[in-house]
Amino acid sequence: MSQYIFGLDIGTANIKGVVGFISKNQKPCIIHAFQKPSAGMRKGAVADQEELSGILSQVASEVKSIEKSALENVFVGIGSSQVSARFSRGFIAVSRGDSEISRDDIERSIQASAAIRLPSNRSIVHIIPREFFVDAIAVKDPSGLFGTRLEVDSLIIDAFSPVVKDLSNCLKLAGITEFHPIFNPLAGARAVLPKSQSDLGVVLIDIGAGTTGMSVFEENRLLHVTILPIGSANITNDIAIGFKTNIEAAEKLKCSFGFAQYKTLSRRDSVDLAKISPELKGSISQKFLSEIIEVRLAEILELVNKELTKIGKAAQLPGGAVIIGGGAGVPGVVELVKKELRLPVQIGAIQKDQFDIELDEDSRELIGSPRFASA
Repeated sequence: MSQYIFGLDIGTANIKGVVGFISKNQKPCIIHAFQKPSAGMRKGAVADQEELSGILSQVASEVKSIEKSALENVFVGIGSSQVSARFSRGFIAVSRGDSEISRDDIERSIQASAAIRLPSNRSIVHIIPREFFVDAIAVKDPSGLFGTRLEVDSLIIDAFSPVVKDLSNCLKLAGITEFHPIFNPLAGARAVLPKSQSDLGVVLIDIGAGTTGMSVFEENRLLHVTILPIGSANITNDIAIGFKTNIEAAEKLKCSFGFAQYKTLSRRDSVDLAKISPELKGSISQKFLSEIIEVRLAEILELVNKELTKIGKAAQLPGGAVIIGGGAGVPGVVELVKKELRLPVQIGAIQKDQFDIELDEDSRELIGSPRFASA
């Protein structure tokens, strides 16, 4: 396997790519980052194979120009809402005569936890061990301990198989023959959450264009993970309808003049549409624009809160909420999330002490953006 790595986040609105390698000190070193407009994707799933494979061919060409061998070690984010998570427990008898637990025993117990019945159209993406039990006693790492029975409590993440197959086919058409799927809410969490925050209890919220992913951690264990079928593109669509404008202008209005706290604005605040496009005339109410944004974001956060309530963690995470994805760039979003979730909130940024970075100025700016966390 190549020491070079290519991380690929195929979103509904944009495709983000990061190229790096494992340095001698075993830290990932990031050497290139780029972004391209996406096509052929809808809510994290392939909607048009021809469009998507065309864009991915351009992506593959850019990676080749940096380091060809990175295409031999590609990790691709899976961000469809047709991914689910379920708990499972597996157990085995310890194999060695002296009852010492080996790495092989641990692997066998993890595989035993994956022996669950799934519909024929679903496939396992991840098996995540959460906690081990040696003769019914909970331990974090059973390696080298002694016992006769080893159990593991795992979280099984499975996907609707056609979603993965469609994505795989598009990648192959673009010249990427093999890839490792990674569930997006886990990838983003790995990049931005320090161990101390995961230990306290934290929810990561990844607001993409087509979907919103979330993952919840406590005591450095994954408690819950899901993807909601709503994202910041819904806000853009609402703006386009509300002001009878096209999607491109609506996106510019959202990003340049939107605010997630409309009550702080005056009714006299307005936006000259000519600043958005010379073809547009007149002005619009910035307060009304921000009200559209706040209402839709509040709807997303209500769904997040329902998921937290399901697991008994609504307003109960001392590490707070961390926001990544394109939706994290909406001004005022931190204050709105604080109000809706009743948690401390911050915008996510990659843990720079976990990476070596050798980037040009443009790539460095991209890497600093919360929308690049999953890549």
